Amino acid sequence: MMLVERVLLHEGNETECTVDVRTSELFAEPDGSVPGWLALEYMAQTIAAHGALVDRAANRPTRPGVLVSSRNLQIEVDAFPPGQRLRVHVRRLRGDLGMVIFDCSVRDDAHPDRLLASAKVNVYLFDSYEAMTADYTDDH
Repeated sequence: MMLVERVLLHEGNETECTVDVRTSELFAEPDGSVPGWLALEYMAQTIAAHGALVDRAANRPTRPGVLVSSRNLQIEVDAFPPGQRLRVHVRRLRGDLGMVIFDCSVRDDAHPDRLLASAKVNVYLFDSYEAMTADYTDDH
């Protein structure tokens, strides 16, 4: 499931993607809106895009990561209306492998000064898919 639409910015520790709420139709209410809690998934997918771009620049395979937790999650809206476009911004605060922490925000594309959601998101980054699945594929 890919909910982010495109990358607007990628510089160093920061990446910004757009989201068209209509692409989240799997989560849509009858009126076409999607729940505000989906902001966390938008953040996670933008973090994944960031990681893929970092790995591509380093000429290495994309490393897998898993969302571990979020801190200070604030969602300022109950729902995103149909047709709304969002800007999701992530900035790596610390970590390169293992626990990596990102500062994330979701804003209305038409009104970028309007903060709709924010969080510190903790991701565990593995060095390979084999490392991520080792405990599940070992014969015991």
